[in-house]
Amino acid sequence: MKVLAAGFFLLAIGHAQTDPLIEVKPGPPVIKDQDLYEKTVWLHPFTRMPLYVIQDQKLIWTSPVHTAKSDIKWWAIFGGATAALVATDHWVVTRLPNSKSQVSVSNWGSRFGSAYSLIPISAGFYFIGTGKHDERLRETGLIAFETLVDANLVGEAIKLIANRARPLEANGRGAFENSPNGRWNSSFPSGHALNIWALASVVAHEYPKPIVYVLAYGLASTVVVARVGARKHFPSDVLAGGAMGWFMGDFVYGRRHNRALDRKPSVGRRILDHVQIGASPE
Repeated sequence: MKVLAAGFFLLAIGHAQTDPLIEVKPGPPVIKDQDLYEKTVWLHPFTRMPLYVIQDQKLIWTSPVHTAKSDIKWWAIFGGATAALVATDHWVVTRLPNSKSQVSVSNWGSRFGSAYSLIPISAGFYFIGTGKHDERLRETGLIAFETLVDANLVGEAIKLIANRARPLEANGRGAFENSPNGRWNSSFPSGHALNIWALASVVAHEYPKPIVYVLAYGLASTVVVARVGARKHFPSDVLAGGAMGWFMGDFVYGRRHNRALDRKPSVGRRILDHVQIGASPE
């Protein structure tokens, strides 16, 4: 579990800036000038979303052949960490208490990473932003939704390829190409980890404040630990899913963020500017 904790710690400390961590060539933003509240209707940005997702998928799947040299280290770090965990997964999960209370609490905690929790959250950003005339909130919702679509398409494709048994399936060793319940139910990677870290990444990029990092990454970390505690996934499943989700959020934000919004503080950012963690009043 130390490798798992170290991996997510790298993601959290690596994101100490607004710009994407990996090199991303900006594309058309999800919020354009003609989409601003006073110039168009609510749903206009969604008409471009299918084309954007297709463009994202092309770049994501071909990324190994055009990865910047500065980004190769991230492939090495998380690829190596995942491989190390795969080798020790069975040993780690058998060292947990695996009591009924552990599984029950973990099942409850992992609900925050499910689609029925995250899709309404992304929609909430967009429609609350629309109601408050807050373009950054609207953009956060759109980028979050696009990222979740991308993440699920990639995650499901890898699940079909990996076909890994879950901790309570087969002999409990998590063999690949050995899932008794079909490829769609593969353990690798964790869909919950992928989705919650994708959303956390987008929110933290949009609102780069310590309190946002604590809340977003704290919730994401809780979900991945819960998935292991619920005996639904091995540590390598959640590390791979979480890393993929974070970098996917980083990528889509880099592609779709409208830089013009940085010159206009949003309602949320104005509130956060007055929030300090551990600071004493003057």
